[in-house]
Amino acid sequence: MNARAETTDACDLRFGQVGIACVRVRRVDAAALCDELERRVRAAPQMFARAAVVLDLSHLPGLPDDGAVDALLEAVRSAGMLPVGLAYGTSETEALAKRMGLPLIAKFRAAYEPAAAAPTAAQPARAEPVPPPEPILSAPAAGNRQSTEHHIGAVRSGQQVYARDCDLIVTGTVANGAEVIADGNIHIYGGLRGRAMAGAQGDEKARIFVSGFRAELVAIAGQYRVFEQIPPELEGQSVQCWLEGEKLLIARL
Repeated sequence: MNARAETTDACDLRFGQVGIACVRVRRVDAAALCDELERRVRAAPQMFARAAVVLDLSHLPGLPDDGAVDALLEAVRSAGMLPVGLAYGTSETEALAKRMGLPLIAKFRAAYEPAAAAPTAAQPARAEPVPPPEPILSAPAAGNRQSTEHHIGAVRSGQQVYARDCDLIVTGTVANGAEVIADGNIHIYGGLRGRAMAGAQGDEKARIFVSGFRAELVAIAGQYRVFEQIPPELEGQSVQCWLEGEKLLIARL
């Protein structure tokens, strides 16, 4: 009797949707960073508790030494978040990541600024929601790019819808725990109870339009607002959201 040898792979490895936050460090102060991130986690535990984060060191006057970076990473952990890598930057950042045993995340390309542009000590860090790299909605094929993607019906809790390189129109309710993301504008012809993130690739002119506003979070080009309680004048109203400088504004339509 001939026996046939069978092999079974130990695992499957795939790149899927990954939601990662970016912590842009404003000064090398581990205690201040921990305090700031703990405040963010307390304000929005559903968003930031045990969130995977990438550390962006590009806005510091100089690259910290290994000990200082290790202290910053421990501050992130102590605040209840999980550091998973460093933002892709210079060759020095790459060498630092190797020494620290961390990956460089190319999705987050650090934007280096002159030391004179470094923020003041009152701004230790900013935690910015970052969209997943793969869309749930099909991206338009190259050479056949559309200006808008449509999602017909509700977006259920736990579902993410991403319109790459275009606007997104949703003709239903976005439930609590659901996310809608677009590189352009977002139009929701229904209630927004979850999260909406427009200008996902940095378009500061993007806007969000909602028919019934009860959002957990809205964001444009990385600037965001989290709502534990909707302001009475906005709850259930038709609103638009836009950026004015670095401030995210919301007003009734």
